[in-house]
Amino acid sequence: MRLPKISLLICLVGTMAFAQESKADKLFFGYNYAEAIAEYKKEAQKNALTHGQQLNLADAYFKTKNYPKALEGYIEVNKVDSIMTDLHFNRMFRAMQKTGNTERIAAFIATRPSFSKSEWIENYDFNRELMTAEGQTELDYKLFNLDNNSPNTDFSPTFYEDKLLFSSGRPQEKREQYGPAQEAYLDVFVAKVGANGNMLGAQPFTGLAQTAHHRSTPFYCNETQEFFYILSNEEEGELLFDDNGKNALAIGKTGADGDFQFLLRDLSTSFYYPYFDAEKGNLYFAANFEGMGYGGTDIYYVRVNEGRIMTAPRNLGPRINSPGNEIAPYLFEGSLYFASDIFYGYGGMDIYKSNIQENETYSTPINLGKGINSEEDDFGFIIKNFGEQSLLGYLASNRKGGKGKDDIYGFKVDEKPGIKTLLVQGNVNREKDQSGIEKAHIKIFDVKGNLLRETYTQANGTFHMEMPWQDVVEISVGKQGFSNQKGYFEKKDFGKQNNLLFQPTLTAIEDMVHKKEKQTVVKMDPFFFNRGSSSLTPEITTQLDKAVKVAKLFPEVQLRIETHTDSRGGSSSNHRVSQSRANAIKAYMIKNGVPASNILYAIGYGEDKLLNNCSNGVYCIEMMHQKNDRSLVVILNYDLLY
Repeated sequence: MRLPKISLLICLVGTMAFAQESKADKLFFGYNYAEAIAEYKKEAQKNALTHGQQLNLADAYFKTKNYPKALEGYIEVNKVDSIMTDLHFNRMFRAMQKTGNTERIAAFIATRPSFSKSEWIENYDFNRELMTAEGQTELDYKLFNLDNNSPNTDFSPTFYEDKLLFSSGRPQEKREQYGPAQEAYLDVFVAKVGANGNMLGAQPFTGLAQTAHHRSTPFYCNETQEFFYILSNEEEGELLFDDNGKNALAIGKTGADGDFQFLLRDLSTSFYYPYFDAEKGNLYFAANFEGMGYGGTDIYYVRVNEGRIMTAPRNLGPRINSPGNEIAPYLFEGSLYFASDIFYGYGGMDIYKSNIQENETYSTPINLGKGINSEEDDFGFIIKNFGEQSLLGYLASNRKGGKGKDDIYGFKVDEKPGIKTLLVQGNVNREKDQSGIEKAHIKIFDVKGNLLRETYTQANGTFHMEMPWQDVVEISVGKQGFSNQKGYFEKKDFGKQNNLLFQPTLTAIEDMVHKKEKQTVVKMDPFFFNRGSSSLTPEITTQLDKAVKVAKLFPEVQLRIETHTDSRGGSSSNHRVSQSRANAIKAYMIKNGVPASNILYAIGYGEDKLLNNCSNGVYCIEMMHQKNDRSLVVILNYDLLY
């Protein structure tokens, strides 16, 4: 687990009150993993290790990168006890990945109910799809190792005016060595940024409150001119410990006036990697709150107003936080960047990007791909606009070929790094009142007609789907009882963030029909032919267009056209006129795009089906006769279909 160099930043010193008193346990909890392994082996020869010690031994093998032994240990513990947490399972899966046993991961996930969270499964499936997809292209850029990296640990860069601040364990006069790391207590350094993005002339930074212990992972907020950083809990230069002998890390702030204050402080909880969003007043950070997270270290935020914490910590949720460890949040142009050691990455810690949506939810985190990420740990990603059309970024990594334990790398690029994706989102509304349609079925196809994604809309009609990049997509949407709609989109239709907004409006067939004369007919206002005529007037065709629309929107309907006359005139002539009118309606609908196969019947009933007593010889006013003079378009299979 890398919490900006975990062996450096989690400062557990002095005596510790463990339930176990063995030498191996003390070595393990003091981060001396190699020595702990040797001691556990010795103790196992005398007495069987407890299940908890067996799990510690598996963790120690994992920390020392002996993945075959770690995997063996985790599997054995899982067989005999249920003490493994999701974090341990994530480590076991990473060991499987490192040893070529990835096919076993899915089987173990199926036995671990907590791993079945829909967000985790979606994140896993999508990232594996992206990372193995054919035709994925890398951006044209190269990482460069900064000249001022030292043989010690250098990490956590942050922009400070025209400079960089960063954390380092390099030695300094009058600064003690921190035991587990065999380096100086972490401190903040500053360096100029050259024209090529390199780091020049690193020096200890003097703008923060002084301490002889850890001071690290700075973030400078340009809007408020404040420095946020972590530091050891201490008082008058002496470390503070909780009841278990733990010295944790707090988050402090130094304002533009130089005044210092603690923001987040708990003697039993360490906080890491602060990032302050001045616009929203959100202070993001990583922490491992007992009983609050999803795995190891999760990313949280609190609201800050005038230096005061206004809310309890809020977890970013399972879309961002995994069974592993998440650290180093960084926001840039609507995206959240962070590092995670979730098992489906390329190495240990990988850097991911998630788009922040309007309701402060997050899209599926996307691995930034090879180059940015390596087989080792990559974390502490930052990026900003550099010049008119390029970007400048930095990250820390312990990949092969560096100068020290962790080095800072820079890069220049023309567009945001990462595996390119397409995000399709929007809402599906009902034509009648523009209300959202729930459970509308959305399908996305590629240019060859292959189904890429499908989903259903939420209760309010919204949806979103992300997929590997496509230059062209076709989208269809429909729901039982509603019209279908399709859309064809090309690159020119996509937004700057490689997203596509699709907002179709569907028509409900129930909004276009009603019951009349004990059958389902198309809603039309009453219309009348001229006496004895079958000619279609503009008033008539306006109403018939409603029937045409129904037949086009719902091509599965089977129709019967009915026309009726009143009793005035001879019976045979009324039949002849009504049939002529039915034929005229049918001809109009076919001419306007309704397939003839949809119209099963066109029948003129004459005066056979009067609706009142206005039969031959009975006196009726005109309004009563007009009730019998009518035309209907009946949907014969409505009940069967809808």
